[in-house]
Amino acid sequence: MGDGKPLPMHLKGQLSREIDRLELLATLKGIGPEFASVLAGEALFRHFDNRRQIAADAGLAPSPWRSGSIDREQGVSKSGNPRLRTTMVQAAWLWLRYQPGSALSRWFQERISRNGGRGKKVAIIALARKLLVASGNTR
Repeated sequence: MGDGKPLPMHLKGQLSREIDRLELLATLKGIGPEFASVLAGEALFRHFDNRRQIAADAGLAPSPWRSGSIDREQGVSKSGNPRLRTTMVQAAWLWLRYQPGSALSRWFQERISRNGGRGKKVAIIALARKLLVASGNTR
């Protein structure tokens, strides 16, 4: 620390994990310093208890609608952080371009091919959510 004392073990471990996460982001194709700084500044510095919380924080969580016996999804809520949401959608498109052989890219292509090429907007939001959850700080 600033007073010459060593860092506590748990703090040192947490800092090490955060540095590893940022270094990983920096090495991914299509994730430049701007994307990494938005992710670090808007999402990765916080702790979330589960995947739904981090998706909701970015406005990428599903928004259910129920009325009587009708139960539908209305899309994403968009009630979260617009900067993070926009960045994650852009990152999802770049992921498809620069990581075409990844499991997530194959998942996206399979999902679209089942719908005859329709539903790209819905699928890209789902991919953005998956990427955010994978990079997030959840238990």
